[in-house]
Amino acid sequence: MNIYNKKQRWKLMLAASALLIIIGSLWYTRNLVKKISSNEKEKVELWAKAVQKRANLVKFTNELFEKIKTGERKKAELYAEATKQLSADAQDVSFVLKVLQENTSVPVILTDENDNIQISRNLDSTKEKDNTYLQEQLQIMKNLYQPVEINVYKGIKQKLYHKDSRVFSDIKLVFDSLIKSFINEVAVNSAAVPVIYTNNAKNKIIALGKIDSSEVDTPEKLKKKLEELSSENLPIQVDLGEGSNDYIFYAPSELLTQLKYYPYIQFGVIGLFLLIAYVLFSTARKAEQDQVWVGMSKETAHQLGTPLSSLMAWNEHLISLGVDESIVNEMQQDVKRLNTITDRFSKIGSQPTLVPSNINQVLIDSVEYLKKRTSKNTKYTLKLPEEILQVHLCVPLFEWVIENICKNAIDAMEGKGEIEIALIDVPEGLFVDISDTGKGIPKTKFKTVFEPGFTSKQRGWGLGLSLCKRIIETYHGGKIFVLKSEINKGTTFRIELKRE
Repeated sequence: MNIYNKKQRWKLMLAASALLIIIGSLWYTRNLVKKISSNEKEKVELWAKAVQKRANLVKFTNELFEKIKTGERKKAELYAEATKQLSADAQDVSFVLKVLQENTSVPVILTDENDNIQISRNLDSTKEKDNTYLQEQLQIMKNLYQPVEINVYKGIKQKLYHKDSRVFSDIKLVFDSLIKSFINEVAVNSAAVPVIYTNNAKNKIIALGKIDSSEVDTPEKLKKKLEELSSENLPIQVDLGEGSNDYIFYAPSELLTQLKYYPYIQFGVIGLFLLIAYVLFSTARKAEQDQVWVGMSKETAHQLGTPLSSLMAWNEHLISLGVDESIVNEMQQDVKRLNTITDRFSKIGSQPTLVPSNINQVLIDSVEYLKKRTSKNTKYTLKLPEEILQVHLCVPLFEWVIENICKNAIDAMEGKGEIEIALIDVPEGLFVDISDTGKGIPKTKFKTVFEPGFTSKQRGWGLGLSLCKRIIETYHGGKIFVLKSEINKGTTFRIELKRE
């Protein structure tokens, strides 16, 4: 098992562990949120019930208030009837006088049909003779209630005005205070929930709590907000009597809302942190690999330089000794080849210079070189367009890529098969497709084959395709990848180059 199979297993194990941790954390957090949500809901429901009970109390007080109000009106009407009977010279006046005397609470003023004051009762005794005071009280009574008209005799009429008694006024003050207290308790609620108290038509805000006024400062915004709150909870109906209902709209607290989204924010932040960490580590690893490549390449070029110089000197010495020319020529070819390899390694160790090159000729030279050094059982097919195509290349390095891919193909075919190299002209650049009839590559390995150390050979370093990827993508700004592959049928590698 090579390092990349182990690496893949470790990745899967780490991914599975991370997934289990995330699932466990999410499960725990969601359960915690559910518990808090349940407690919050109970608190809100308890608050809603308390509001409803308080509303019922307010309604009861209002009904009691209305009964007292009706009773005082009846007292005034009874007083008016007694006055009428007394004016009509009733035979039994004892009952009438008793009615008039027992009215000790409701302030009344009796006037003629022109509102001239005749009698007053239950007003300030110290001011009853002050006409200005009586006129003021009469005006107050006119503003409060319609007078009770008394038909006295043959078209002669009197009017009886009245106002609320002191007891009734005190009760009304208490009732108004109760209403105000109720509304304040709704707005500043113990459950700490956003709340809106509206009128019956739901178009006017009576009270507002824990909601920004800018969210409801127009009828459109108010309507939208009420619809939003209604979707969260059914509004509480407040019956204060008199056939009118107010409404209390409320939503879950801000804390509960935040807790609902907390797990997603939490894992979003963790995911972002892991992504940044992964990018940083990958960048650091890549920089480290680059340094290793540069160091190895420079050292290899340096180590080859000394024996290469010696071989060149020995070759010249053999020529001077008159050794067979064919032997000397073969040695010169090998020395030239070693010199090319040294040049390639030296260029890997630094940024190579790209020059405009005839890629047609580069491919022809590469194939000719390979034909002389591979088995006759390997057939080469070169498909080139009719026109000459120019592209910026570092020729020694690009030839190295072609040779590496073809040598891997020969190994995959076990020295017997067909290699096809096709140059394709496309608008965005050039494609070089290298196909073989070898064993093929599993789809799961399409990317792994370019990793340093990956090899399917018993005696291989796994650096060939990694070098190819570096040369094409880092130095030439292109792409190299497995275009297609079928097991026991063959593989096609594609090189994409840009034409500047």
